[in-house]
Amino acid sequence: MASSRKRTTAPEHPTSVVTGGAGFLGSHLIDYLLERHHKVIAIDNLVTGSIDNIAHLGGISDFRFIQQDVTEFIFLNVPVNYVWHFASPASPIDYLELPIQTLKVGSLGTHKALGLAKHKGARFLLASTSEIYGDPLVHPQSEDYWGNVNSIGPRGCYDEAKRFAEALTMAYLREHRLDTRIVRIFNTYGPRMRLNDGRVVPAFLSQALKNKPLTIFGNGSQTRSFCYCSDLIEGIYRLMMSTTNQPVNIGNPHELTMIEFAREVIRATGARSKTVFKPLPEDDPRQRQPDITRAKTLLRWEPRVPLAAGLEKTIDHFRKTLFHSHERTWS
Repeated sequence: MASSRKRTTAPEHPTSVVTGGAGFLGSHLIDYLLERHHKVIAIDNLVTGSIDNIAHLGGISDFRFIQQDVTEFIFLNVPVNYVWHFASPASPIDYLELPIQTLKVGSLGTHKALGLAKHKGARFLLASTSEIYGDPLVHPQSEDYWGNVNSIGPRGCYDEAKRFAEALTMAYLREHRLDTRIVRIFNTYGPRMRLNDGRVVPAFLSQALKNKPLTIFGNGSQTRSFCYCSDLIEGIYRLMMSTTNQPVNIGNPHELTMIEFAREVIRATGARSKTVFKPLPEDDPRQRQPDITRAKTLLRWEPRVPLAAGLEKTIDHFRKTLFHSHERTWS
């Protein structure tokens, strides 16, 4: 097998493989890569991804879709320059329903994606997560924080899958000298999120657009910071094209409590919704805010899209989705 030591400079039209390419972020990454003249091969088993996210790419000669589980051997008979490993359930509603599949894609799937990169002499990027910090005891979270994770709790399947994926990625860097990148993605939102995603942005927006009460868990004092998808994808691309092998946080450091965010959503949608409170789920992080010093320093990156502007675009997408689903119900 070829190793990354034989890797040459990427051609003018490099080939990128995106696992999880039919997912929310994977599909936005593909759009970004195609705009930059990459040939893209997307791999997805469509367990949580959707063909709808990539339907607009049909007929594009530089795009190819393979429906496959990435825990199986990945065979491609073309040169590959970049492997972007995004395959994984990524919302609590998904990984709580699919704990074993989540662990398998984080372990076996990462192993297969790393194996593909090693065989092709390609650069590899792992889409990791802020969840590796667990319920953090340090705030904000920087990349040198080791985290506070309950490995046997209900969220452990996702947290530990990503932590293992990071460890395996670093092992390939050290043992095989594979050129690797690790991005730790913080809360992201934008078009193509699923209505029933389970995360707070689609939950609040779908409730507000129906003028239903917004469900806040706990007392609403827990915080999140929201990064618009286009900002995130640009940061991830810069990371892949950089020279660092260190994990890098990509997210928006502007922190909001859930009560504050609910008010933002009600204002942006013009909803008549109130708020209701329910018990906090087990191991739900109380604070989530990235320290993006490393991204600013190494990548010259920081988010640019204000929350109001990002919400406007996301709300427009959700309105269309709700309208089409209503049309299908009555057709």
